[in-house]
Amino acid sequence: MDREPGLGVGAVARHLGVAAATLRTWDRRYGIGPSGRSPGGHRRYTSADLARLEAMQRSIIAGAPPAEAARAALNEPPGEPPARRGHGAGGNRVPLEELPAGSDPAEVRGLARAAMALDAPAMARAVRTAIARAGVVEAWDGLIVPVLTGIGRKHAASGDCVEVEHLLSTVLLGCLAEVAPPAQPLNTRPVLLACAPEEQHSLPVHALAAALAQTGVAAALLGARVPAPALAAAIRRIGPNAVLVWSQTAQTGDPGWLDELPGSRPAVRLLVGGPGWNRDRLPSTTRLVTTLPEAVTEIRSTFARP
Repeated sequence: MDREPGLGVGAVARHLGVAAATLRTWDRRYGIGPSGRSPGGHRRYTSADLARLEAMQRSIIAGAPPAEAARAALNEPPGEPPARRGHGAGGNRVPLEELPAGSDPAEVRGLARAAMALDAPAMARAVRTAIARAGVVEAWDGLIVPVLTGIGRKHAASGDCVEVEHLLSTVLLGCLAEVAPPAQPLNTRPVLLACAPEEQHSLPVHALAAALAQTGVAAALLGARVPAPALAAAIRRIGPNAVLVWSQTAQTGDPGWLDELPGSRPAVRLLVGGPGWNRDRLPSTTRLVTTLPEAVTEIRSTFARP
């Protein structure tokens, strides 16, 4: 490149294995773009620009948010950290963080490989085996979340793997739906589980419904993008003892409408879960739960028999 005016966005995108639109987004949002010019005045990526982009991509794959990775790449000379271990198919690897205690590394690697190969039967076998052996909570925390997180990092770094995440989510929903509801539930009226208005990430509430079923609690799952009036109507119809509302993203985490939900008799226990909520503005009547085990414990305690 030293003898050339630089590379265009298409060539750099091919070199890094990302979409050209991703490079333009990084340039616009984080200021990590081309600094050279061709003889005709077109912007071109220099060798230094390319090195910064490679450093940013490595940091994202290692788990850093894109904005943080961009700042580090712009402010420090790019290094060559050890390659992160990952698992996948056809050279496509899922970056896996240090696994939680109790995880089976071989099981996690197997699900990651099956996901990258788009092998739905293998994914389903891995998830069903984990649920049957350890239960929904342990399978979620020790197997499913590490793989989903790794795929998310890979997407953030490259813009790829949307199809991997979608197929894995479809398989997971099917496996979680197979968990039988309790024959004699602790609660006479089901717990209500719903996503905040416009929140489309419903997989965690499906996991919660399955985990509750395994502990004897019946739940009514309203799913994604539940409008506030619809949730209020469901509370009036069912009169649940507990309601949990999930928000994954900051765009859906404004809690201003929660105070307007109706009560029930006995009084409804209102729980909120997910990283999207604006914690400083949560009503005092709500209880924030941050993990699946915590959500199960909080809900189940409402119906604990003496």
